[in-house]
Amino acid sequence: MYVKTHKTKKGGTLVAVCDEDILGKKLEEGRKYLDLTGDFYNGEKKNPKETADLMRNADLINLVGEQAIKIAADEELISPDAVKRIDGVPIFQSMTEGS
Repeated sequence: MYVKTHKTKKGGTLVAVCDEDILGKKLEEGRKYLDLTGDFYNGEKKNPKETADLMRNADLINLVGEQAIKIAADEELISPDAVKRIDGVPIFQSMTEGS
């Protein structure tokens, strides 16, 4: 999977994770749209352990794909109820950064 770390406006860390098989695609379902062709998710290729470590230390996480969601759920970083789907692909996006 691909992982990219971003700095937030508040100085925190946002980790964006995208499964390898969907990076570069555009997901569309009704009014929902997610473009995975840009730089936001296109970071370094990481294994599951490295990805989990980065997720645990992030202030915010944005996840796209079955593997990314599974790692976060296994680490108890997200609730399965918070996972949405676009075009059948699971996604999770943190909406606020803690203080």
